[in-house]
Amino acid sequence: MSTSTSTSTSTSTSKGSIRKQLTVEAPIERAFRVFTASMGTWWPKSHHIGKSPLVQCVVEPRVGGRWYEVCEDGSECDWGQVLAWEPPNRLVLAWQLDATFAFDRELITEVEVRFSELAPRRTRVDFEHRDLEKLAGAGAVVAGPQGMDAGWGMILELFVRTAGSEAAEAAGAPAAAVRG
Repeated sequence: MSTSTSTSTSTSTSKGSIRKQLTVEAPIERAFRVFTASMGTWWPKSHHIGKSPLVQCVVEPRVGGRWYEVCEDGSECDWGQVLAWEPPNRLVLAWQLDATFAFDRELITEVEVRFSELAPRRTRVDFEHRDLEKLAGAGAVVAGPQGMDAGWGMILELFVRTAGSEAAEAAGAPAAAVRG
């Protein structure tokens, strides 16, 4: 018997936000932990802002904590900060990267992630990246919210696979398969 993870996504960009809903075959605590403490295991190594290759993504587990990357050369590049830390149900991160992916201390768009237990080993994840209108006019390297939607879709699919695989391995089952 194989364990599967599924991703159902819906996107809204009409108000400058991206919304996605995912289902992960993992307990809520594990889904939250993989999203936060293990972000470096699923975040694509190609998606970083440092000059050196990406080694790790870090979310400090507290309100006011940093959200940043660590590069091979030991440098760190801030992405934002933790605005809400409510394990295992909710996380809000300040995305402080402008439209060219440069850190801007004054800019805040919000990434909110809610985790809801559907069953003991199944979790719904509601994702929203909002306030994207703040990125307008800054020489965007992505095609506005639509480009970010595609990026988040790929990134969140990696999260679903990793969280589901980890849960399957812990239960002694084969690695999770993903279906769209």
